[in-house]
Formats: sequence, structure tokens, C-alpha cells
Amino acid sequence: MISLANPTRFLSLVDRVAPWLSGLVVIPLVAGLYLAFFVAPPDYQQGETVRIMFVHVPAAWLAMFGYTLIAIAALGTLIWRHPLADVAAKAAAPIGATFTFVALVTGSLWGKPMWGTYWVWDARLTSMLVLFLLYLGLIALWQAIEEPGRAGRAAAILALVGAVNIPIIKFSVDWWSTLHQPASVLRADGPTIDPSLLTPLLVMAAGFTALFVLLHLIAMRAEILRRRVRALQQTHVQHTALAEA
Repeated sequence: MISLANPTRFLSLVDRVAPWLSGLVVIPLVAGLYLAFFVAPPDYQQGETVRIMFVHVPAAWLAMFGYTLIAIAALGTLIWRHPLADVAAKAAAPIGATFTFVALVTGSLWGKPMWGTYWVWDARLTSMLVLFLLYLGLIALWQAIEEPGRAGRAAAILALVGAVNIPIIKFSVDWWSTLHQPASVLRADGPTIDPSLLTPLLVMAAGFTALFVLLHLIAMRAEILRRRVRALQQTHVQHTALAEA
């Protein structure tokens, strides 16, 4: 793991792993989509609309996972000064924002037939919206500050402050009276979902997770190369200025 702190070695690892990981993404996603839309039965209460769950729930899980990853990377930036910590955080932000957006949209589509409205200021929905805004704020902060080191430290502070929202999302249905249903998969007494629905849900979650990891590695590689190009351009400008002087 220490050796992976070297960006060159990390790039070499990504080049070797990415093609294999691509296959690991396709297999569970195709299997999950088939199980979700052709094998899983309609819910006895929700009917065919329950199929939205197979996209909504994995997207919501990965929205929280992405921000947790950013918060851990923020510690790496501020405390351990890990060379790739800020790269990992910056690369994860757009991916996490996308999964959060998918979770919000699919949740609204699922809420319309269940609740009679696309949106309510429910604690779970509102905290997920706050998560999306946090993602956008981090992305904007990285874009606003040109120097990567300063941008990384500022974004790390914001990420750690915003991390308090993750347990709020997770436990909001337990702390407050909300329309959103409580946890039905990750429970101490076991899942409450029927196996005919739980199996495709877990397969889809595996596919979404593999997709997140693949996209994250590719985005990290792109960010490392982008910073190298920026460093070369700055060096060229400095040499040109010295030559003209």
C-alpha cells in the first residue's frame, strides 16, 4: 500500500487492473438488470414500481460511500499528507454527485406513486439533497482555486465538516418521523426483503460498486496526468521567462 503512494506505480496498477475490472462491472450489471426486470416478481403492495428500488437503493448507498471516501481522503490530505489523497477525493466527487443525483431522481419517481408527490421535505430526502449540494460545493471549490495544494486543503476541510451529514442520512428515519421507510437490508435482525427481491438488489449493488471503483480509478489516473501536464506547463513558462530575462 505504501508503494501505491508513488503516482507512477499507481498509474501502472490502474493500467493493469482497469481491463479486468471492466469485465467485473459488466457481468453483475447485466445479471442484475436481468434479475431485476425479468425475474423478480412485482411487489404485493407496490406492484411494478418496486423495480425502481434496484437502481435507487444502490445509487443511494454509493452516494454515501463516495462522500465517506472523500472524508477519509481528506484526513489523508490534512494529517498524513498522502500524495494521492487529494487526487482520490477530487476524482470521487463528480462520481458521487452523479450517484446522488440518480438516487434523488429515482427516489422522486418512486415517491410519486407511493406518496402521491415527487418531493416532500422529509428528513431522509432533505439530507440527501444536502449531500448533493456538498458534492457540488466541493467540485466548485476545486475549480475555483487554481493551485492544487491549496484547493486540496480547502476542500478537505469542507469535506470533513460535511461528513456529519452521512450519519444524519443513515439514521434520519430512526431519529425522526419520516415518510421514507426504515432500513430493510442492513439490519441487526437480518433483511426484511423477500429473497426474490433481495437477490437482484444485491447483484445490482455489486455491479454499481464495481462501476464506482472502475470510474474512480480512471478519474484518478486522469487527474494525476492532468497535474503532471500542469507542472510541465509551469516549468516551461518559468524557463521561458528566465531565457527572456
